Amino acid sequence: MKRNAIAACMALMVAAGSVTGCSSQTGTKESDTTAQDTAAGTEAVKSSAAENKADGVTITFWHSMGGVNGEAINTLVEQFNKENTDKITVEAQYQGSYDDAINKLKSAQIGSMGADLVQIYDIGTRFMIDSGWVVPMQDLIDGEGWDLSQVEPNIAAYYTVDDVLYSMPFNSSTPILYYNKDMFEKAGITEIPDSLPKIAAVGDGLLEKGGAGEVISLGIYGWFFEQLIAVQGEFYADNNNGRTANATKVVFDENGAGLNVVQTWKDLVDSGFVGNFGRNTDDTRNAFIAGRTAMYLDSTAQLASVIKGVGGRFEIGTGNMPRIGEKEDGGVIIGGGSLWIIDNKDEARKNAAWEFVKYASSPEAQAAWMQGTGYFATNVKSYEIESMKTYLEENPNFTTAINQLHNTPTNEFTSGALLGVFPEARAKFEENMELVLMGQQTPEDCIKNVATAVNAAITNYNETTETAK
Repeated sequence: MKRNAIAACMALMVAAGSVTGCSSQTGTKESDTTAQDTAAGTEAVKSSAAENKADGVTITFWHSMGGVNGEAINTLVEQFNKENTDKITVEAQYQGSYDDAINKLKSAQIGSMGADLVQIYDIGTRFMIDSGWVVPMQDLIDGEGWDLSQVEPNIAAYYTVDDVLYSMPFNSSTPILYYNKDMFEKAGITEIPDSLPKIAAVGDGLLEKGGAGEVISLGIYGWFFEQLIAVQGEFYADNNNGRTANATKVVFDENGAGLNVVQTWKDLVDSGFVGNFGRNTDDTRNAFIAGRTAMYLDSTAQLASVIKGVGGRFEIGTGNMPRIGEKEDGGVIIGGGSLWIIDNKDEARKNAAWEFVKYASSPEAQAAWMQGTGYFATNVKSYEIESMKTYLEENPNFTTAINQLHNTPTNEFTSGALLGVFPEARAKFEENMELVLMGQQTPEDCIKNVATAVNAAITNYNETTETAK
């Protein structure tokens, strides 16, 4: 009953118009690392077959990484299959987008189990916890005494509820500001804007002296809305962002944070410094790469692909995610995806999946993953590896993202909100924000309409989930 009911709820969420995860699913950088980078990760898979009862087991791993990222996953899997001493075999299977993967999982649960390990996007976290389909990572961590402190605290916090880590962070990212250094130099601008008002303040100089066609390309993306609420030190939803209990409503309409975001965003567009680029972040990225805009916002995971796209035609710089105002001291929320072990009531397959998770989370594997994809290394010890040190020396722009992550306070705001209907919530914001920028709706009506729609979806989700228990 529970699985069918929650699966039905998920179907409604997707039908409402979901979006993909916050980070790009295309590759960002060809890996130049060797098999030695992950070889030491074998230390994570040394437990004997007698202990883990996983000897000779084959497990299925569903993921949503295409392109170069998919190649990086395949390399990781091949290394594990070759190096683990228990003769475990992981079969990596690409499932399409994040939405495709979670829907296929839903269908598989209704019939037969299709996967042992799945990669799920950040906004699927609440649904996965409520589904009852998973083995919490915390159970395996505590059972073995695995050192959780090696996982970046600000990343682990997102997937932790009531001191329980439900999934293992894998591909993680944050938003940053990309800017054209050549345009800034021509305009005589030396200070990188760290707020939306400061972006507006340098607008005239970038247009008149810098040669920019537009100051910034800013895509209509729900992830940015959530970030700009968190940076204000405000909640997106009640019950501490749905972390002390399932959220019953959003609160960005009550605390003023949502209206502040929409109004400031609209003011920036009305200033003539940014065009309406719609909801496709590819359009904003392409405008920057083409030299049309002086700045744009995107995931850290896009850095290498942007560098490749620019091809040396101009120098790229990076800065922190801009704030709404001048005095905010909040921080960013991570995005991306994590690894979930499916409870197939098979101890051998569960333990085999856990062995692979440990391997994929090792310092060496995460260092190679970051260099091959552009996502953060989730293991703090990865940054002590020589190949990683060399990578950061050669790619200094990426240190912006690392420093931003480390300087972000870990709290209820920056841990991020958990909603079972987040795909729908993002879609509703994007629909209404677009109407604001087209002059067809006021910022006040935007926030009201988004809150009303999302609250109705939350109520339906909670009722469905409660009925299923």
